[in-house]
Amino acid sequence: MTKVLITGSSGQIGSELIEELAKKFGQKNVIGLDLNKPADLKYEFVKLDATDFEGLKKVVEDYRINEIYHLVSLLSATGEKNPDLAWKVNMQSLKNVLDIAKEKKLKVFWPSSIAAFGPTTPKENTPQRTILEPNTMYGVTKVAGELLCNYYFYKFGVDVRSVRFPGLISWKTPPGGGTTDYAVAIFYEAIQKGYYQCFVLPDTTLPMMYMPDAIRSIIQIMDAPPEKIKIRTSYNLAAISFKAKELAEELKKYIDFKIDYVPDYRQKIADSWPKSIDDSAARADWGWKHKFGLKEMTKDMFENLSKKLKK
Repeated sequence: MTKVLITGSSGQIGSELIEELAKKFGQKNVIGLDLNKPADLKYEFVKLDATDFEGLKKVVEDYRINEIYHLVSLLSATGEKNPDLAWKVNMQSLKNVLDIAKEKKLKVFWPSSIAAFGPTTPKENTPQRTILEPNTMYGVTKVAGELLCNYYFYKFGVDVRSVRFPGLISWKTPPGGGTTDYAVAIFYEAIQKGYYQCFVLPDTTLPMMYMPDAIRSIIQIMDAPPEKIKIRTSYNLAAISFKAKELAEELKKYIDFKIDYVPDYRQKIADSWPKSIDDSAARADWGWKHKFGLKEMTKDMFENLSKKLKK
């Protein structure tokens, strides 16, 4: 029987992943772990700081966990405000998970990000193997994390799998301190206020993905036979790339709102990231394929968020 632990279970990815894993493994076999207790608690939940090695190990032992989905992370914009904390949270928690996985022979999923890339990375169709010189602490922890995962696989045989997520868009959780979060905030502000002040310029192009595709990619890579996983740092993953103004134009088909573009410190971060990603390795190795384009995502996002905000 598979018993799974989702660290960061109250976050943007975790809050949706836990529901899908419960459908797959059964509600009693998924355990959430976070510092913040969710309001609508449907699953077994442990309040714990994932940098606490002994506490984390005890949870794994008590619940007889055999898979960990390690999603705990301080994001890019938040991490720039407190780089020391970003290093501690992101790196120590991952090292804890990998050390426990080594000892207990657990399977691990850990997300990397396009933040692993930097100003020296090719911007268009960014290749799988390329220059990783990020200029944010979040990005630095993603590069270090990828190398750590690769090391634990080759040195200790830990079956750890990873994807480099683009910006993730979701209606279920509010924006969480990331640079690509303008693409979530725009929906909230347009619906609630009829006005959005965007913190990146209109022509800023970034790779994005709708959350249902992201959740599917996690389940798909974890389901793949080990021999199909040929990259043990992290797989490039792509779905859609668009300019900030293109998203605004698409959203205006559903709601009339005003938008101003007032770039802040996040513009510099966005400018250091790729505009489009080559994810041919993920497509070839384990059959990755996205479902949502800009039109489908905008329609689904607007309809669901409108219902949610009217409640």
